[in-house]
Amino acid sequence: MLEVRLFATLRQGREKVYHLDAAGFPNGTAILEYLHIPREEVAIFLRNGFHSPTATALTDGDIVAIFPPTGGG
Repeated sequence: MLEVRLFATLRQGREKVYHLDAAGFPNGTAILEYLHIPREEVAIFLRNGFHSPTATALTDGDIVAIFPPTGGG
């Protein structure tokens, strides 16, 4: 099972946390496609707390956190 956590604007119209069968999601790109999140809307992709490319292979038990670009003044 993968735990996928979404943050900030990525939560709009979506759940905060998803639990997905690891067998169906070999990498982060598959998660983005499943959740209909365009790649350009992702600024930070973390696998088990470490920055990772979305193409990085995922394994059962991984925790994925996805953040959009943020701005501030």
